[in-house]
Amino acid sequence: MTLDDYLEIGVTVPIGSYVFTAERIKAFAAKYDPQRFHMDEKQAEHSVFGRLCASGWQTAAAWMKCNLATPAHGDRPWNGDGPEPEFGPSPGFSNMKWLKPVYAGETVSYTRTILGHRPMSTRPGWRLVSLRSEGFDSTGDKVIEFDSAVLVKVE
Repeated sequence: MTLDDYLEIGVTVPIGSYVFTAERIKAFAAKYDPQRFHMDEKQAEHSVFGRLCASGWQTAAAWMKCNLATPAHGDRPWNGDGPEPEFGPSPGFSNMKWLKPVYAGETVSYTRTILGHRPMSTRPGWRLVSLRSEGFDSTGDKVIEFDSAVLVKVE
């Protein structure tokens, strides 16, 4: 088994769903993004959104929750040369786009696609894995997309 086989390079994997209830939206907003259209239904009616909607940061955080609950290798055991690859931290993300508001009561289903990996010259034995991440509402419309990376120890 190669690292490409283990990570299923190029395969879009569903990683779970998250229900954005009014209570969850308000609780997240109270802690991290206390704007009126995330905090209060009446005030949200007079905003550009017209009703209570989730923070974009909450849609990203829900992706992370689903991502961590779904191993990058699925249920395939490592049977390649050397020790099993070890996932480390992420050095960041780019191209984050919140494409459509997520309103109270909506369920967003998330995916990730591992695009590839490359060696890191500054960290021998580690590779930088690149991902494309997306979330879709119940109508199939994309509500969030972004690119990210994660470090993987392979030796």
